[in-house]
Amino acid sequence: MPLGERTGDEKSESRYCGVETEFSDDMPRLLSSNLHGGFDFVVAPLMDPTYRPSLMDDGSNGAGLLPFAGSDLVLSPSQWSGHVVGKISSWIDLDSEDEVLRTDSEITLKQEISWASHLSLQACLLPSPKGPSCANYARCVNEILQNLTSMQLWLRIPLEKSDSDAGGANPDHMIDSWDLWNSFRLLCEHHSQLSVALDVLPSLPSANSLGRWFGESVKAAIISSNSFLTNARGYPCLSKRHQNLMAAFFNHSIQIVISGEQLHSLPPGNLDTTANNSDNHNEGLHLHPLRSYLDYVAYLYQRMDPLPEQERFELGYRDYLQSPLQPLMDNLEAQTYETFEKDTVKYIQYQRAISKALLDRVSDEKASALTTVLMVVGAGRGPLVRAALQAAEETGRKLRVYAVEKNPNAIITLHSLVKLEGWEKEVIIVSCDMRCWDAPEKADVLVSELLGSFGDNELSPECLDGAQRFLKPDGISIPSSYTSFIQPITASKLYNDVKSHKDLLHFETAYVVKLHRVARLASTQPVFTFAHPESSTKRKNDRYKKLEFEIPCNTGSAMVHGFAGYFDATLYKDVHLGIEPSTATSNMFSWFPIFFPLRTPVCVQPGIPLTVHLWRCCGSTKVWYEWCVSSPVSTPVQNPNGRSYWVGL
Repeated sequence: MPLGERTGDEKSESRYCGVETEFSDDMPRLLSSNLHGGFDFVVAPLMDPTYRPSLMDDGSNGAGLLPFAGSDLVLSPSQWSGHVVGKISSWIDLDSEDEVLRTDSEITLKQEISWASHLSLQACLLPSPKGPSCANYARCVNEILQNLTSMQLWLRIPLEKSDSDAGGANPDHMIDSWDLWNSFRLLCEHHSQLSVALDVLPSLPSANSLGRWFGESVKAAIISSNSFLTNARGYPCLSKRHQNLMAAFFNHSIQIVISGEQLHSLPPGNLDTTANNSDNHNEGLHLHPLRSYLDYVAYLYQRMDPLPEQERFELGYRDYLQSPLQPLMDNLEAQTYETFEKDTVKYIQYQRAISKALLDRVSDEKASALTTVLMVVGAGRGPLVRAALQAAEETGRKLRVYAVEKNPNAIITLHSLVKLEGWEKEVIIVSCDMRCWDAPEKADVLVSELLGSFGDNELSPECLDGAQRFLKPDGISIPSSYTSFIQPITASKLYNDVKSHKDLLHFETAYVVKLHRVARLASTQPVFTFAHPESSTKRKNDRYKKLEFEIPCNTGSAMVHGFAGYFDATLYKDVHLGIEPSTATSNMFSWFPIFFPLRTPVCVQPGIPLTVHLWRCCGSTKVWYEWCVSSPVSTPVQNPNGRSYWVGL
């Protein structure tokens, strides 16, 4: 039974809550009692916990039946795959000094995973490594992963980290469970079917330390009944920090699993505040010992705000890698134009900027006598033309607009628009590449929307350099400047998606992506800035930048899978537009961030700077980026000479 309804979140896996159970050889009864108790799935042992291969009777000639929790026939295939997560025996220790235990552990692990695959389970929960050394455990799991089809393996990891700021803390005895996970996944080569199940403890690490997990492949969060507090009415509840963490789990499609025993003595009935108890639920709901904890989790889920309309629109794009547009090489399709034209916020900002420019350009006394020449370069299907004419009407200024567009298909739409709106006297349509056009007169205002996710990555500098020759010496460019920004991120999903292509080309491509399951490890820093009009006669658009990022000490170690890129643009004076997180324009969806992946992820320790180098290179036919890390380790310079990814001129 889902935790509840939340607008825009109907397909999220976090709507389903599981329960961790003890071993039972009566799986139908175990599953039925927990499903009727309100849970959606069980995390159940597949093997009798007393089983040890070394204790099996050698005289059985291999015919002895393994003590699994029932035959595959006791449940239907859909019940096994939809409602059961296999729990691998918790006693196994593949890195034990005891050879018998180590051998028993490896045999049992492989037997249980084999049985789980036979049952078509979606996932199995692996016990947490018993100590910091887990090489043999990881080797065995990696061997299993090579032959798995679709089943996920969830490695149980306690959510703990010692406070490095605590007085008297001994660095040699600092605990950070992320290090344990990182060692394990490195030994397993970042395998995409290896994920994390976080054990949420009563005490939580710092917010920065928690944040890095959201860039990792976390599939489940197991919260024990002993992590719950007791409210004034005697019901279980969570601390404010735990509540915020649960909300983050819900937002990142991380499933909650409740474990432990009933520790709260409750009066009959359930939480009045939960909307989960409809009249048609049978009385078994009230009998489940962990029902009150489930009700509280459902209450937290149901009180979350609905997803805003913009986020619902962007749901399908979350963590989906897209190649950036090639606006000079390729003509955009009608559907692409239509998507961008729906971004009303962007065009409102442009209209504000144009209005201010018109007011500065022509005084009130001369408004009826002077006509301002405005050129829209890259007019597309006309949204900026409309914004300019609306600005002219709003300010009472006379305007002559040149709409310059190279796409012959968009030109057809422009002619239709001008005729439909009756703009024939104000708008002159020019079907030409702005870099080749001979303008009949100089412009007072030059307007363009050539910005990419990284500001200059769709060749705005090159285009506007070519168009600048028909701007008056004191003319205004909108935008007047723009700056790119980057920051290091943990992005396990994006990294694995790039790695799945098994080639160099995809690791040397910058992608446009709606970032979601990522951890932003440090604040953004500016990279390249371009200003228009450019006054220098020796202008060059090549750029190089060296940046140093420092991960906050209370974050702990973190894995950098690449860099997120953004931009911020000044359209005119105080009117800005951008997606840089600290100053992002609200409710605008024309641009998603850009992602520069690293071929080899870099592990960064607290207090040790991460040094990044980024180049913007220009050739006669293309522009491209190169990037690398030089500290704490050196990585190869990616995309040298634009061998894998470039933007064509």
